Amino acid sequence: MLKTILTYGAIAGLVVAIPLFGLNVLLDGPPEGGVGMAIGYLTMLVAFTTIFLAIKRRRDAVQGGVIRFLPALGLGLGITLVASVLYAITWEIVLATGVDFVGQYRADTVARMRAAGASEAEIAATQAELAAFADQYADPLFRFAITLAEIFPIGLLVSLVSAGLLANRSFLAVDRTAAR
Repeated sequence: MLKTILTYGAIAGLVVAIPLFGLNVLLDGPPEGGVGMAIGYLTMLVAFTTIFLAIKRRRDAVQGGVIRFLPALGLGLGITLVASVLYAITWEIVLATGVDFVGQYRADTVARMRAAGASEAEIAATQAELAAFADQYADPLFRFAITLAEIFPIGLLVSLVSAGLLANRSFLAVDRTAAR
């Protein structure tokens, strides 16, 4: 099972890591607005289809068409953990290339507030909060945890749904009588 976790986790990790690196380093940042965020989360969802595929393959090819919920969930969570760690490592590499995520976030936030007509007092208070966040974000352990918290819930959700569906042996069952 460890080989399956590492293989499918690495595939999922690459599926999320390549666009993350490409958008932020090669294309000089994701698209404006919520489009970049939507692309990121859609990529995560696509990457985590490997969870469904791994559980289904294990159920059908290894376990004779039957898998219980908890082992299926464990397989999914293992894949999620591997992919999440690869994603977080890629984000650290992106930041090491000189991408100023915090600086850009601060500038975008202030620009949005000014466009919305916020007072200078509100902007100053927000800038103070953002400066405190920048101090926290400079800590690699904090940053790594934040990055894991960005992707892990998606994998958890996909793992729960996949394990729940595939624990039912009649869901997408392989017809073994047709092969005889």
